[in-house]
Amino acid sequence: MKNQDILLFKQKYYNSIFVIKYGGSVMKDNNLRLKVIEDLALLYSLGIKLILVHGGGPFINDWLLKFNIEPKFKNGIRITDYKTMEIVEMVLSGQVNKQLVSLLCNKNILAVGLSGKDSNLIKASPKFHSSNNFVGNVDFIDNKILNLLLSNNYVPVVASVATDFNNQTYNINADTVAGAIAKSVKAEKLILLTDTPGIMSNLYDSSTLFKTLTISEVNKLKTSKIISGGMLPKVDCCIDALLNNIRSTHIIDGRVEHSLLYEILTLDRLGSMIVLD
Repeated sequence: MKNQDILLFKQKYYNSIFVIKYGGSVMKDNNLRLKVIEDLALLYSLGIKLILVHGGGPFINDWLLKFNIEPKFKNGIRITDYKTMEIVEMVLSGQVNKQLVSLLCNKNILAVGLSGKDSNLIKASPKFHSSNNFVGNVDFIDNKILNLLLSNNYVPVVASVATDFNNQTYNINADTVAGAIAKSVKAEKLILLTDTPGIMSNLYDSSTLFKTLTISEVNKLKTSKIISGGMLPKVDCCIDALLNNIRSTHIIDGRVEHSLLYEILTLDRLGSMIVLD
C-alpha cells in the first residue's frame, strides 16, 4: 500500500472506533497470532481506536478434555454446564485475555484486559431455560469503562464472560459480545476474525465466497441452511450491528497473514462484508 493511500485511510478513519473479534482455531497458531498483533499495532499507530473482543474455544476444549469433559455445541454455541463454566472463565479471563494484553503491550500498545464483570461492563441473562446451562445473552452494555480507556488511548481487550444481577456467571458467544459493544460505542466497523474465509455457498470451496451481501441476501441463505452452525451467531450480530448504525461489518479469514489489513486497506478485500439493503 502506498504512503498516499495510508494517509487517505488515516484521514478517513482517524479517531474512529473499530471493534474486532478474534477467535477460532487460528488463535493457537503463534505465528498468525503475532501477525494479528502487528496488524492491530499498525491500525493503532494510524489513530484508530480499537476494542478487541476475544473467544478462546480451542483452548477451552483443551482444558475440558484434560478434565475428561466432552465439549458440546448446539447451533454453533457451546453448551455450558457448571463445571464447564468454571473452566471457560479460567481460560478466557485468566489465560487468553492476559496473553493478548501482554502481546499488545510488547508492541507498545496500551492495552487493558477486561471481562464483562469489570466495571459492570456487561450484564447478562440466561439464553436457555435450563438450570444447568450457563450460556448467556447480552442484556446491557455499560460502556463508561470503554470510553474512559479509549479516550486515553488504551485498547480494551474483552473476554466474553459476564454476570447477571444475581451474580451468576455466564459464557456469552464472543461474536455476540463484539456486536453488542460495537452498537454501544457507535463503532465505525465490526470485524470478525475467524477460521473460515467468510460466507460461502459451498463450505468446501473458497471460490464460492460471497464478497458482499445485503441483509436480505443473508436471511435467504439462512433460510436455505447455507448459513448454519457457527456462522449463525456471526451473521446475526453483524445484522444487528448494521440495523443499529454500524457502517460496515466484516467476516474474514484469520488464517491468512495480515488478513485484517487486506480487508480494511485494499479495494479487493479478503472476506465477506455485510451491508444494509
